[in-house]
Amino acid sequence: MTVIVRFAPSPTGLLHVGNARVALLNLLCARAGGGRFILRLDDTDLERSRPEFAEAIQDDLKWLGLDWDLLARQSARLGAYAAAAERLKAAGRLYACYETPDELELRRKVQLGRGLPPVYDRAALKLTPDEVARFEAEGRKPHWRFKLEHEEVRWDDCVRGPSHYHGANLSDPVLIRGDGSFLYTLPSVVDDIEFGITHVIRGEDHVTNTAPQIQLFQALGAKPPAFAHLPLLTGASGEGLSKRLGSGSLKDLRATGIHPMALNSLLAKLGTSDAIEIRHSLADLAAEFAWNKFGRGTPKFDSAELERLDARLMHTASFAEVRDKLGIDGADEEFWLAVRPNLNHLADAAEWWAICRQALAPVIEDADFTNAAAGLLPPEPWDQSTWGAWTESVKQATGRKGKALFHPLRLALTGRENGPELKTLLPLIGRGRAVSRLSGQAA
Repeated sequence: MTVIVRFAPSPTGLLHVGNARVALLNLLCARAGGGRFILRLDDTDLERSRPEFAEAIQDDLKWLGLDWDLLARQSARLGAYAAAAERLKAAGRLYACYETPDELELRRKVQLGRGLPPVYDRAALKLTPDEVARFEAEGRKPHWRFKLEHEEVRWDDCVRGPSHYHGANLSDPVLIRGDGSFLYTLPSVVDDIEFGITHVIRGEDHVTNTAPQIQLFQALGAKPPAFAHLPLLTGASGEGLSKRLGSGSLKDLRATGIHPMALNSLLAKLGTSDAIEIRHSLADLAAEFAWNKFGRGTPKFDSAELERLDARLMHTASFAEVRDKLGIDGADEEFWLAVRPNLNHLADAAEWWAICRQALAPVIEDADFTNAAAGLLPPEPWDQSTWGAWTESVKQATGRKGKALFHPLRLALTGRENGPELKTLLPLIGRGRAVSRLSGQAA
C-alpha cells in the first residue's frame, strides 16, 4: 500500500508549533513509506478564511522544508460535496432539521437538567409534512444531519491503540448549515476518499469526530483510512497553543532566526521514546519514524530547548547545509567555519560578516599600543598561523601578555569583547582593514 496523507489546515489564522508538528509527522509518515503528502486548505468557511493566511501557511511549510506533492483547496470542490450530500439524502442518511439554535440550546439544557447526555433526539425525523410546510412558511431554512447507526464503531488507532465509540452516545452531526454551506465533516471525508488518503494523522481533539467519520466513509461506500490521534502539544508550563492568537506562531519563530531543522528535530521527537537530538535532514527523521515510538503523554514545547538545539545545529552544520539560508553574498566555507562555533542563531552570522568585511568603528583602549601593533603586522597572504606569529612579535616588542595583550587587539579589530577565535577572523578581516582599525580609523 502506498501511504498517502494530508495536512488540512483552515486558513483562518497563523500556524503555531502544534500545527507544524502535525504537518511534519504527516510528511515523515509519507516519506518513511515512500508515499505522498498532500496539503489541503480547508477553506469552506468563507467568513473567516483569508487568502493572506493561506499564503502564510504555504510560506511556513516551505520554510520548514515540508514540500507537498499536491495542493488542494476545498473551496474549489463544492460540487463534489454537493453530489455526496445528494447520495446520502437518497440513502436516507441525511435528513433535514428545522430547529433554531435557541431551541436546540433549550433542549440541551433540559436534557442536562434531567441528568441525560445532551444528544440530539432526532425530533426532526418525526416531523409531519404539515409541520415542515409551516416551518418553511416561517422562512426557516433546514440544516442537514447525518443519521448515525446506533452501533459500536471500532478502530485501531496508530497512537491510542484499540479505540471505540457507540453511535447512540453521539449526536447526529450537522453536515450542512441552514445557509447551504458545508461544515468540516463531509468535505473532509469526501476529499479523503477521492484523494485516496490512507492515514489521517491529527490531534486527539478530533477523536470524537472519528466514529461519525468512519460511518460516513462507509455510507459513501469507502473503506475508512487508518487514524492516528496525537496528544496535543502544550507550552512548557502546560498552557495551550492558539492559532488565532499567534501563540508560538511559526511567523514569530522565523523572525528570531531559528533554523528550521532545529524545530523539525524537536517536533519530530516530542512525545516519542527517542532522544531529542539534532538531525540535519528530513530524510534522517523519516528514517527513524515509527508509530510504536509514540506515547499517550502530553508533549511540552519548550522554547529554551529549541534554542539549545538551534545552537547545537549551528555548531555542527556544514557550509553546504547553510549556504542558501545565510543570505550573505560572498560568504564562503572559510567564513562559516570561522564563525560557526560562536553562533546562537543562523542570523547571527550576518553580524560577523559585517565585522569582517564592512566598515567598523574600532574601540581603542590604548592608541599607542594598537598603533605599535599595526606596525608589526606581516605582509599578506595570511592564514590561521598569522595571528600567533603576529601576537608573538607584539609581545616581544611591548612586553605585554595575556589579557593585556589580546583584549585591546580584539576590541580594535572587531569592536566586540568576545567572539570567534581571532586566528580565524584575522585572515577574513584582511591587512588593510586591520591596519586602519588598529590605527583608530573606521574601516
